[in-house]
Amino acid sequence: MIHDVDATLAALLTAEALPAGEAEVVFDAPTRDWASRLNGPCVDVFLYDIREDVGRREIAAEPVRNTEGRVVARRPPPRRFRLSYLLTAWTRRPEDEHRLLSQLLGALLRHDRVPTGHLRGQLSAQPLPVLLQLALPPGADRGIADVWNALGGELKPSLDLVVVAPFDPAPVVPIGPPVLEEPYLDVRRSPVDPRAQRAPDAADPAGLPAAGVRSPGTGNGRAARIAEL
Repeated sequence: MIHDVDATLAALLTAEALPAGEAEVVFDAPTRDWASRLNGPCVDVFLYDIREDVGRREIAAEPVRNTEGRVVARRPPPRRFRLSYLLTAWTRRPEDEHRLLSQLLGALLRHDRVPTGHLRGQLSAQPLPVLLQLALPPGADRGIADVWNALGGELKPSLDLVVVAPFDPAPVVPIGPPVLEEPYLDVRRSPVDPRAQRAPDAADPAGLPAAGVRSPGTGNGRAARIAEL
């Protein structure tokens, strides 16, 4: 996915910011040794940070349908990652570098997402857009000066570009075959055991209520009979 983002940015910048071919688009780390070996104008697009965009994460699985429209599998949704690039222009004169930076700024500000014609690789087949965020304030956990210090070079005018790209590494999980029968409801009466049928006021041979049967309002039936005698 990362190499597809690189190819997408190269296509976008070459077509819209550098149409005359006045500078080459490269992806090298802008160190002092690299700068000393330059032999022509170039625009360096250096990838210095990769993080997941957790605010855009989705948890619901997506259905996969066959040609008949039936769901045959499910897959987790793609994850989105924020790729941070440091854009710098390298020429023999600062005026030319500023002009190239201005061209980059004007070309990227026209798009909040990469046009489909510039997408490369797997990004061209993704239904999700590739978003562009240009020259936003850096987060509290990093700064552009820290990046230059890590590279061991001198601070140089630059543009901070963040590309939010989808990445789908999850496999497709097949599901069971579809249910083709119509639903139906079967209601049946349970059989009654004849031995369980017993008169609620059955009496014993002595004329007293059966054990465990209470006469209405008198408590125990046998105790009420004895009291009458």
